[in-house]
Amino acid sequence: MNLAGKRIFITGGSRGIGLAIALRAARDGASVAIAAKTAEPHSSLPGTIFTAATEIEAAGGTALPIQCDIRDEAQIAAAIAQTAQAFGGIDILINNASAINLTKTEATPAKRFDLMFDVNVRGTFLTSQAAIPYLRESAAAGRNPHILTLSPPLSMKPKWFKNHVAYTMAKYGMSMCVLGMSEEFKRDGIAVNALWPRTAIDTAALAMIPGIDTSTCRTPEILSDSAHIILTRDSKECTGNFFVDDEVLASEGITDLDKYAVVPGTTDFLLDFFLD
Repeated sequence: MNLAGKRIFITGGSRGIGLAIALRAARDGASVAIAAKTAEPHSSLPGTIFTAATEIEAAGGTALPIQCDIRDEAQIAAAIAQTAQAFGGIDILINNASAINLTKTEATPAKRFDLMFDVNVRGTFLTSQAAIPYLRESAAAGRNPHILTLSPPLSMKPKWFKNHVAYTMAKYGMSMCVLGMSEEFKRDGIAVNALWPRTAIDTAALAMIPGIDTSTCRTPEILSDSAHIILTRDSKECTGNFFVDDEVLASEGITDLDKYAVVPGTTDFLLDFFLD
């Protein structure tokens, strides 16, 4: 099974992991809406919704660039409705947009706290809420609807909270959406899963964090290939999972991951958060 003809809505997909997922789907011939804030070139971050759309079209897909602030409920509703009208419905939602601020409690301004909760938790919840009616229609039509959220497995170990409690709560809020919605919409035949990387991923956002050596990271394509596997599974059977990228690939017999290394031959990778 591939994603040919699938109608996909991705938040924050103008660069990085979201764009990689979009391009993998585009190679199958999917239609992809990129809903992100960046319509004009950013001073320090590559890509806009329009450059992403150009890449999607070049890869063989149909693109719909939509400028959308995931913090704005009205913009989310309008973007979802615009996508459904343009594509004739929605089959897949990728909750990719996320804000990161790795600070301890006393060093976390309210503005940064609010940004992470507005984008990560509220944005994921409201985008999923807006997409559900269209995903339910997709299920009724036998089109295998999925929600895939880029968030980690839930864990109550203090070590995941102590250095950046606000960020951890915000990411776990996304994962709690997966936990609850997977059960809530199981009877509708809508799959709701999470995906998280084993290692740090080389993205422009990561490169902005001081002290990160991107040569010890993997590329976004390990997540796009993992996402492709998940999104082609039966939505009635594959739901409520907190997937890790290398485990998804291994389940399909893919164990040589060297092609995903920023520096081929690397064996000592920078591990991501939230995985033991």
